[in-house]
Amino acid sequence: MPELKDRLKDELAEINWQDLLPHAKRDVVIVVKKELNILDVATAIAQDNSIAVSNWIEQQLISKPSSEQLTNWNGEPNKQFWTLIIQPFVVIQEI
Repeated sequence: MPELKDRLKDELAEINWQDLLPHAKRDVVIVVKKELNILDVATAIAQDNSIAVSNWIEQQLISKPSSEQLTNWNGEPNKQFWTLIIQPFVVIQEI
């Protein structure tokens, strides 16, 4: 679905951790490691591609933020992330 990926590319935003904190408190943040393209991950989630998403989870390429990550990011509220909203999730990747 190229049009979905194009739309998501237009929605890709650079947001600091402080603005992502409310989403983290709701436990809806998904962290994408740098090895993956955030647009590919967001597209797979939006299309409910459970095979791709399961593989990435197994390979630990996408996950909920760890307590260590949360501690680090809380200490650095202006840290920047690429961000996409795929209801109900907020998909993020460190810049």
